[in-house]
Amino acid sequence: MSFPAKVMRDGLLEKRSSGLLQLWKKKRCVLTEEGLRLHNCKGGGDASSSAWSSKAKELLFERMATVDCVEYKRGLVYFTVVMATGKEIDFRCPQDGTAWNAEIALALVRYKNLQAVKSGRKRHLSSAHLGSTGEDEEL
Repeated sequence: MSFPAKVMRDGLLEKRSSGLLQLWKKKRCVLTEEGLRLHNCKGGGDASSSAWSSKAKELLFERMATVDCVEYKRGLVYFTVVMATGKEIDFRCPQDGTAWNAEIALALVRYKNLQAVKSGRKRHLSSAHLGSTGEDEEL
């Protein structure tokens, strides 16, 4: 059974398109313990009057390498999410308050640390199990 991931932040972020013109497109972003969900805006105008698509693109932390390239320009924070494949995804958000790049980076570090602890426990348990076979008792 799978439980929905806890939402850590929900709001507006702009993503640079990968097309030829590289336009900035508004996205509703939901940051969870598992990664970042990006919803497209269906209508025009501001975020409050627009409808958001139910289909979302997910950038999972397990496939994310780092959050990089922070630049502050004209009240905006520009940053890049680098995936494990090397693909770079550019974002920008308002500079006021806690910036999205910091929230995403902290959540990514938290996720990676948790995975390392789980991995370490598995290794520790398997080596403890191997050590209890009686092979080392001759010492």
